[in-house]
Amino acid sequence: MSKSPLVCVLQVGKLVQEAAGRSNLKRVTLELGGKSPNIIFADADLDLAVEQAHQGVFFNSGQCCTAGSRVFVEESIYDEFVRRSVERAKRKVVGSPFDPTTEQGPQISEEQRQRIMELIQSGVCEGAKLECGGSVAAGKGFFVEPTVFSNVTDNMRIAKEEIFGPVQQILKFKTLEEAIERANDTDYGLVAAVFTNDLNKAMTVSTSVRAGTVWINCYNALSCQCPFGGFKMSGNGRELGEYGLKEYSEVKTITMKMTGKNS
Repeated sequence: MSKSPLVCVLQVGKLVQEAAGRSNLKRVTLELGGKSPNIIFADADLDLAVEQAHQGVFFNSGQCCTAGSRVFVEESIYDEFVRRSVERAKRKVVGSPFDPTTEQGPQISEEQRQRIMELIQSGVCEGAKLECGGSVAAGKGFFVEPTVFSNVTDNMRIAKEEIFGPVQQILKFKTLEEAIERANDTDYGLVAAVFTNDLNKAMTVSTSVRAGTVWINCYNALSCQCPFGGFKMSGNGRELGEYGLKEYSEVKTITMKMTGKNS
C-alpha cells in the first residue's frame, strides 16, 4: 500500500526535527499539510460556497497543503450542494498548463497519480458514491479526471488521508456541534473554513476548530501580513507576518548592576 503524500511530508518533517535535536538543536519551523475541513451551513450563499469549495479542493490540481478536502455540508442542502458541485467539476477544463484555457493541469508524477487512483478506488470499495470522474484523464501527462464523492463517512480513507489530487469528498452533518466535533477529529490542523450568513455561527466555528488559519465565506485568502502555520501534526512555528519574523530571532536579557551612592 502506498503512503499518502501527507504521511511522507510528516515523516520528512519528523526527520528534520530529529536531525536538529541530534546535532546543534537548530530551531525549525515545520508546515506539514493537513486534512482540512470546510463547513457549509444551510444559510450560506450557495453559489459562493459551491465555487469556493470547488476551488479549495481543485486548486493546483489538488496538489495544495491547504486543500479543503473534507467538505461538511448541512443536511438540508446536501443533495443540492452535491448536484451543483458535480456540475462544476464536469465543467472543469483539464489539459496542458501552457494553454490559457486550462483550469487543471497534470499531477506532479506518475507515482503521485497512482496514489490518487488507489485512494479513489478505496473510496468506491468503502461505500462512498462516485458522482463523477474517478479515472485517468486523456492527454500526454499525468492527468486525473476531476472527481467528486458523496455519502462519505469519517472512517473512510478518503476522509482521513491527504489525497493531494483533484478529488472532492462531501460529507453530511446535522448540527453545529456535530460539525465542529467532526472537523476536529483529525491529527492535523492547518486550515479550515466556514460558510454561513450567521455571524454567531461563523465565530463559534472559527474559534472552536483547531486550525492555524480559519476562513469565513472565502477560501485560500492568504496575505503576507497574516501568520501561517498549523496546529497539532500540521507542524509548528509560523511563516509570514510579525510572527514569522520572530522565528528568525532570539530574545536576549541583559542585567547591569548600577554603582554609586544610590545603588
